[in-house]
This record gives sequence, structure tokens and C-alpha cells, in this order.
Amino acid sequence: MSPDRVATDTGRSSARDDSGQFLVMAVVFMTMFLALAGLVVDGGNYLNAKDAAATEAEQAARAGAAALDPGQLHGATLALDPALAVQNAEQFMSAPSQHPGTAWVVGSTVYVNITYNQPTQLLSFIGISNMHVDVTEQATNVAGVS
Repeated sequence: MSPDRVATDTGRSSARDDSGQFLVMAVVFMTMFLALAGLVVDGGNYLNAKDAAATEAEQAARAGAAALDPGQLHGATLALDPALAVQNAEQFMSAPSQHPGTAWVVGSTVYVNITYNQPTQLLSFIGISNMHVDVTEQATNVAGVS
């Protein structure tokens, strides 16, 4: 035998066993794919929920901003009744298919805050069970302002 042939044979004796590496890579890539799909699906659901909550808060604020003080209407003055405005806004939010929230009045502006947790579908597999939605909107009654 030639010396080149012997050197090649000894190199083969130290070869490693590669079995099982594909399984490890498949598990890692499937986990990454599931997380990415979860971000797409649950991220889209989160954005939709935040948009819906903003719409609900705007409508509740408008319902509150429409509550004028009847005592001042007789004097030809338009003013907001703060207690009635908060009551109207919170009553609007307590209607079916709405999310409850809080309302408050500063001057002639009604503020509404809606906060709730949006459950996740795919991200729950990696430990994220919900996403927090928090929206604050406002409305001002500008009737009679020119």
C-alpha cells in the first residue's frame, strides 16, 4: 500500500455520527415558524381589537359630549352636564358587545378609556396568553361655536 492510501483510511476512522441533527433543526425551525405565524395572526387580531376599542371609545365620548345641562339651555348658554356626560358615556360602554371602561370630564371635553385583555390564539403556545388593549379617546361638544 502507498502512504497516501494509509493516511486516507485513518481519517475515515474518526468520522462522527450525524444522526439526529435534522430532528433538532426541525424542532428549532418549527418553533420559530410557529412564533412568526403567531405574531402575524395574533398581531393582526391585536390591531383589529385596538381599532375596535378606539371606535367604541370615540362613540362613547360622543354620547357623553351630547349631554348638555338643561338648566343652562334656558339661559341660551350651551354647557356640558359633567355627571350626565359620564353617565351617558359609561352607559354606552356597558351595552352588549362593548367593552366596559371609564369616563371623565375636563371642561367641555369628555374623555373615555377602554382597557381589556385580548386573548391570543397561536402565541399562547409559547406562553403569551393575551395582549393588553388600552385606548383613550375624547370628544368635545362644540354646538353653538362659530
